[in-house]
Amino acid sequence: MASPRNEGFLTQDQREKLRIAVQNAETLSLASPRSPTGGSTSALLQQYEQQRAAAAAAAARGGGGGGGGGGVRHVRRSHSGKTIKVKKDGAGGKGTWGKLIDTDTDACLDRNDPNYDSDEEPYELVEAPVSTPVEDYKKSVAPIIEEYFSTGDVKLAASDLKELGYDDFHRYFVKKLVSMAMDRHDKEKEMASVLLSSLYGDVISSTQIRLGFVMLLEAVDDLAVDILDAVDVLALFIARAVVDDILPPAFLSREKASLSESSKGMQVVQIAEKSYLSAPHHAELLERRWGGSTRTTVDAVKLRITDLLKEYIKNGDTAEACRCIRELAVPFFHHEVVKRALTLGMESPTAEALIVKLLKEASEELLISSSQMMKGFSRVVDSLDDLSLDIPSAKSQFQTLVSKAVSEGWLDSSFVHVGANGDVQDDEHEKLRRYKKEAVSMIHEYFLSDDVPEIIRSLKELGSPEYNPVFIKKLITIAMDRKNREKEMASILLSSLSMELFSTEDIVKGFIMLLESAEDTALDILDASDELGLFLARAVIDDVLAPLSLDEISGKLPPNCSGAETLNMARSLATARHAGERLLRCWGGGTGWVVEDTKDKIAKLLEEYESGGDVGEACNCIRELHMPFFNHEVVKKALVMAMEKKNDRILGLLQECFGEGIITINQMTKGFSRVRDGLDDLALDIPDAREKFLSYVEHAKKSGWLLPSFGVATSA
Repeated sequence: MASPRNEGFLTQDQREKLRIAVQNAETLSLASPRSPTGGSTSALLQQYEQQRAAAAAAAARGGGGGGGGGGVRHVRRSHSGKTIKVKKDGAGGKGTWGKLIDTDTDACLDRNDPNYDSDEEPYELVEAPVSTPVEDYKKSVAPIIEEYFSTGDVKLAASDLKELGYDDFHRYFVKKLVSMAMDRHDKEKEMASVLLSSLYGDVISSTQIRLGFVMLLEAVDDLAVDILDAVDVLALFIARAVVDDILPPAFLSREKASLSESSKGMQVVQIAEKSYLSAPHHAELLERRWGGSTRTTVDAVKLRITDLLKEYIKNGDTAEACRCIRELAVPFFHHEVVKRALTLGMESPTAEALIVKLLKEASEELLISSSQMMKGFSRVVDSLDDLSLDIPSAKSQFQTLVSKAVSEGWLDSSFVHVGANGDVQDDEHEKLRRYKKEAVSMIHEYFLSDDVPEIIRSLKELGSPEYNPVFIKKLITIAMDRKNREKEMASILLSSLSMELFSTEDIVKGFIMLLESAEDTALDILDASDELGLFLARAVIDDVLAPLSLDEISGKLPPNCSGAETLNMARSLATARHAGERLLRCWGGGTGWVVEDTKDKIAKLLEEYESGGDVGEACNCIRELHMPFFNHEVVKKALVMAMEKKNDRILGLLQECFGEGIITINQMTKGFSRVRDGLDDLALDIPDAREKFLSYVEHAKKSGWLLPSFGVATSA
């Protein structure tokens, strides 16, 4: 009797499940694009019935498998019903799944497939756009303007703008500032005008201001799309700029020639000229058009300057005029006094002699600093073309005033003076301008690379030793506005330059220039006075300046100016107890680890020499430390070691170092001073320390190691 398996392979319940599964498979095959199109439910059922009949016939013939084994051997077929020969390696044939790790390299992704995954798409390299410096600048100025509108901090905005370093792109700042303010309240419009007036000259040149407003005139058609009253508001900004003396009145007539008659830019110029600048008392009206609360102080000072100059021309009392200038208490605004005085002198030839007398007196009394004097003359240069419209001989008169001021010594000879033809004739100033530009570039590169030999080589190639004081001024001014790292680097560079390239006279002149311009520097750097005092004291500690150089500098400064106070602070810092260690770490010890490492090296080389080393080798080791400003540490440790070891042989090393110029008289004196200051502590370990030290001092004085001012008095 045949078993149930031989009769039908499957039970009735299994056959029912198979039927349902086949129906489900057919439904899925219709939805999938990969399913074979020839398969159907009827074909599968037909296969099943054929297999069942074949199995029954085989069982009837007795050809079935033995025992309870299977009947027919399974034959692999495709869904289409065709018999497929099985491959030997088990990978299957056509219509089968294939190996587990087989991949179809020719298959392409179908975005309409429900299982489509975008991550399976092949990667495509896309070229990223490279931003230009102009684009970077435009992106950077917007946050500066937004912050200024929030805080109203003019100094912060000026500092941030300077840090961008693109002076030739400031026209875009002018355009962005005004266009943003145009779409805001009167408060922001007034703030924008105040900021432009404050930045004029020191941060943004007159050329960049002019080009910025030219760009606004060209873009006013686009601005009018978003700002309905753009034409009127821009006309107000231009008129206000003329009143604030940052745009010359001739700007309007020049732009008329380049603008189309039908353009909105022409409408702006016409409104500014006819409606605002031609009205009675237009200056007062324009300055209060947007509230003007932030302009009261500046306007009042300008009015007082004009009144005192007119009064002076009437009575000729120079002392009274100087007293009134001093009472203004605005030393950073004295360039306005110079500008208005020169303008009055050119307008009235009879008043010229009085004006020259006043400016000369103010300069000699150090009431008006040299930087403020030059700035005032520079502002007149910027407006000479406009002055010539009212004063035909303005250029020749100005030339005469400049020549007289330079010859009498109250105007720096490097000032650019303009001849009758309006062309720059001072080649020396052009050379100085190029030098300053190169110097700033070298200083920025040094702060990035920390390469002292490279900057020394660049300065030698530049070949302008007469401008060494200018380089010192630029170096320290830039460093004061940066972090402690750059301040430390500036002091190290100054020490290196003093040994290889710059004379003491160059360094003295550089610091005099810094002290003279300290008031102007304080406008941008709030703690400039303290920072400059630290630089001066550090220069003394580093043996860049002799202590007597501070007296020389002091003799060229007025006793009550901020520069004199800075100098007094530097003198106090340099003479304080343990001044060397403190000032070497005054900016956080940027090279503190170098100092500690140097101390260890000094101690080792002295021990080696004391135990029988060669004096020439010891001198080379000291020279290779490359810290000549720290050689007082060699002197101090040598003296202490001689006391402890009771071996005066080490004094021979000091004699050799002094003779070869490795240790200067200032460093030698400083080393002896440090030992003298620490004698009380030394006496605890070395009972005869005081007697030993006095004998060393006597030997040093006979050998000429010490300055005459060195004192040997010690506490009991």
